[in-house]
Amino acid sequence: MDEWIRQAESWVGQAESWIRQQPPEQIYVAAAVVALTILVLIAASCLKSSKSNTIVLSGLTGSGKTTLFYQLRDGSSHQGTVTSMEENSDTFVLHSEQERKGKVKPVHVVDVPGHARLKPKLDEVLPKAAGVVFVVDAQDFLSSMQATAEYLYDILTKATVVKKKVPVLIFCNKTDKVTAHSKEFIKKQLEKEINKLRESRNAISSADISDEVQLGAPGEAFNFSQCQNKVTVAEGAGSTGNVSAVEQFIREYVKA
Repeated sequence: MDEWIRQAESWVGQAESWIRQQPPEQIYVAAAVVALTILVLIAASCLKSSKSNTIVLSGLTGSGKTTLFYQLRDGSSHQGTVTSMEENSDTFVLHSEQERKGKVKPVHVVDVPGHARLKPKLDEVLPKAAGVVFVVDAQDFLSSMQATAEYLYDILTKATVVKKKVPVLIFCNKTDKVTAHSKEFIKKQLEKEINKLRESRNAISSADISDEVQLGAPGEAFNFSQCQNKVTVAEGAGSTGNVSAVEQFIREYVKA
């Protein structure tokens, strides 16, 4: 130990001797570089810690959002079989990661009811979102296709979503059912419906849609690749626990 102390004292002495030999200007520059480096590291650390960990579950009533919420949190669909009229909100480690060794970052998941009169709740949470999971009922898709497209259109044209480039996952749920439609079919039909909505709403005065951002490229049929934020489509089934696509999406935007 004494030898280590003597060695350290020797290094300190050498450093002091070197500093005395340097011109004052050089020392000032070195000090400024060190100070700037420290400030950059502090700013980077603050930015990292302030990054949102909120994932918003949205979609029409009956699409399976609440079932998905409980699968992500508890690994079970309990309590999720009845349509929820209340917002579910909790911060937790994903059930699939609870046995994972080391520190895992919790996720704040907000399940917003799909009832039309509760849509203002969605407007409250979207500005805080790191990502949005838009849940679609793949089994009952055709009967709710227009309403589904309108709800998704409202999300994709929100100024807060576009400006912050909030990623959106369209999760085609209930694909375990024999009569469920494929994610490819749902994606194609939603793009067609949104194209119709875009054309009709673009004709409305901009004063009436001040919080909306126009979608797509003028003169071209709409597709999700034209969105300024990343929009992806996946499939699964919340009731059977097939939610890996959602978990991967969450961990892509809320790092563990």
